[in-house]
Amino acid sequence: MRLAVLVAIVLFMTSCGQDLSPRQSPPEGSRVAVMGDNLTLDGRSWWPTGVNAYQLATDWSRNEGCGAQVDLDAFFGSLPPNSLTRFDAFQSHAIHRDTGTVDFTAIDAVFDAAARHHQLVVPVLAPQDSGCDAGGYKQRDWYVDGWREVQDGHALSYEQWVAKSVERWRDSPALAMWELLGEPEAATCPGGDCSLEHRQCPPDAAIVLRKWADEAGRIVRDRDRDHPITLGAIGGNQCGTAGEGFVIVMGSPSVDVAQYHDYDDGRFLALRLAETDKPLLVGEFGIEAGSCLALDERAEIVDERLSHYRELGTAGAVMWAYVPDPRLTECTFDIGPKDPVRAVLGRQLSVG
Repeated sequence: MRLAVLVAIVLFMTSCGQDLSPRQSPPEGSRVAVMGDNLTLDGRSWWPTGVNAYQLATDWSRNEGCGAQVDLDAFFGSLPPNSLTRFDAFQSHAIHRDTGTVDFTAIDAVFDAAARHHQLVVPVLAPQDSGCDAGGYKQRDWYVDGWREVQDGHALSYEQWVAKSVERWRDSPALAMWELLGEPEAATCPGGDCSLEHRQCPPDAAIVLRKWADEAGRIVRDRDRDHPITLGAIGGNQCGTAGEGFVIVMGSPSVDVAQYHDYDDGRFLALRLAETDKPLLVGEFGIEAGSCLALDERAEIVDERLSHYRELGTAGAVMWAYVPDPRLTECTFDIGPKDPVRAVLGRQLSVG
């Protein structure tokens, strides 16, 4: 009963004067479509695998970047056909490091290289924190109305950034789906300390996130009726998506594909699958290797993990994280160009 009341409140708050109804037919202009709780590619069933490659839009001649600069043609050319790559398409990557003005060159290059190699990408339009992006940790007030304002270090508000991004890249043949934001939380930071142990979760966090997802997704939907929209929820006990919050937020008609990020052996995965009738993509999963685990051993573990994901009924899985310069003498999530796990990812991918 409590869940039904919450959902009813959210629907009342977010639907007045807006048509937020989901699409009733598969998209016509997108290679990727949602069919029930599965994904299709060019009309065929698709269980994608791939890597998170957050550094792809780093271009030291253009932006402040995030980590190492990647040879885009070498990266996309090395992927198995029909792979799925999730990357940071943050506004900071489109702010010129010298002039402070909007410069799309670096992100354009990612879409162009992916298209040249007939690959598919998920651009993450913003992060929850300020890692690799300006603006700081996003608190509850940001999700209420701060996303409509220009934040420090940005030239555009999030609202404007999403609109311009969709208008610019919606026709790319490399676009698989849009991701509104990675790992959202509607917490507050008393005294300005946003470290995990000091954050507080307001009682309306799920409703705030749902309203924001409805409205932010509407910006995408108004400009692109074709491509699916996803939201990068972790899927555990995060503020706003814990417990019943996951159902409320992922139930948004603006979200076509739910997500789960697995760094704890899928503790909540079966529960989240049972709670949604939408495709659930494991948008991130990671296993540390290097000094702590041989790369070959990790590859074997990942093979088993992917088979388990498939058996549970997920819609695909994308591993964290590709880097061109893996730290092999340290214990990290790094996946380098020659990592044996890449062959496993290719073997587990299926189309048709």
